[in-house]
Amino acid sequence: MSVKGAQAQSAPLRSWDWKAWRIAVRLNGTICPAGTDALGVVMRFSGWRVLREGLSGNRGWGPHWRDPDPKSEYDAVIIGGGGHGLATAYYLAKDHGMTNIAVLERGYLGGGNVGRNTTIVRANYYLPGNSEFYSHSLKLWEGLEQDLNYNAMMSQRGILNVFHNDAQRDAAVRRANAIINQGDDAEILTRAQLRDMVPQLNFDGNRFPIQGALLQRRAGTARHDAVAWGFARAADQRGVDLIQNCEVTGIRTEGGRVTGVETGRGTIRAKTVAMAAAGRSSQVAALAGLTLPIESHVLQAFVTEGLKPIIDHVITFAEGHLYISQSDKGGLVFGSYLDLYASYAARGNLPMVEHTMEACVAMMPAIGKAKLLRSWGGIMDMTPDGSPIIDRTPIEGLYLNAGWCYGGFKATPASGQCYAHLIATGRPHDAAAGFRLDRFETGRGLMDEEATGAQHNLH
Repeated sequence: MSVKGAQAQSAPLRSWDWKAWRIAVRLNGTICPAGTDALGVVMRFSGWRVLREGLSGNRGWGPHWRDPDPKSEYDAVIIGGGGHGLATAYYLAKDHGMTNIAVLERGYLGGGNVGRNTTIVRANYYLPGNSEFYSHSLKLWEGLEQDLNYNAMMSQRGILNVFHNDAQRDAAVRRANAIINQGDDAEILTRAQLRDMVPQLNFDGNRFPIQGALLQRRAGTARHDAVAWGFARAADQRGVDLIQNCEVTGIRTEGGRVTGVETGRGTIRAKTVAMAAAGRSSQVAALAGLTLPIESHVLQAFVTEGLKPIIDHVITFAEGHLYISQSDKGGLVFGSYLDLYASYAARGNLPMVEHTMEACVAMMPAIGKAKLLRSWGGIMDMTPDGSPIIDRTPIEGLYLNAGWCYGGFKATPASGQCYAHLIATGRPHDAAAGFRLDRFETGRGLMDEEATGAQHNLH
């Protein structure tokens, strides 16, 4: 029987039919259509499916998404194949029925900041505007794996923000009250409660004794690569074209409105172009003649060798801006401050490496002998007030999603959903209503969450 004949025979059968499954298993080497398995049905993940494939040599899986050539015209083009761009495409298709969409990525999907972060998910923001947005995002995270039918390894292990003095404690209490008023969870732990939870912390250090912590139990981590893959797979299954190795070299406009983009793979016409290029946002916007209130900075992250379980939570250290957690593979994942100079290089400098290691040892001396396995840098698009932008631009049909500063990964699902809402309806989503571009021109609606904006905001 030919491969074509076997597929035709097995297609009408249910995916759990053992006869059809045995036919599919024998089709070793068959190229299945993207998003489908050897039976020609849309791939769905489940514990049973993983077990079945493991017993059959994993020969029933197909590619997770297509690799199409770009068409000459789309209804909408999204520049940037990271978490935010892929999420935007998914929600445009799912929530608004827009499927004639292309996501253009200069490299490979997930090769930018979505794969260069410390994977933290939280909703413990203080100021109105940010607070409701990240609350909305955390709710989306909690149902994301079921929505995408993809294991993003979401782990709600909780985040602990330790404090060291009375002023920091008072600030933590104010933040906890604001979080609770927003409708999310927050607790203030005493020194004794925190010691019971994380005894390995340096509670009695001469320089930074620990008095307690702010705890959000619903916060945690997710696997960054899996988030990108899950959104890519789900968008592709809804008809979105994911175009890799397709650098945008120009944005075409006519009479004050966008008409398409120039790429390394030819001209693509579109009446809607949405920028989601993270640290490259200023460079992409410049292709349309726009100057953004954004500076790009390097943020380093680090991973140690694999260790036995030592940290059950995400922990932040107030006297060094250290944040640390332990991955499922055992490595400690951590980062600290920006390198504090503008750069598009995905690598950092040694002084910040030294500072970060000092903070690690000050907070938890027991990890002092752990070997550093690798480090990397992410290009952070920093706004003056440390808060993002989801808005139209002065060019009709050209939209901007940028300025995520430290909050990009945890914002991924809400950013995509709110951006898609703006693109499809022309109105800002309620959860992102404060992320206006013109706030830097008018001075109204600025959200200086932590004074962690661009360079000029740090002095």
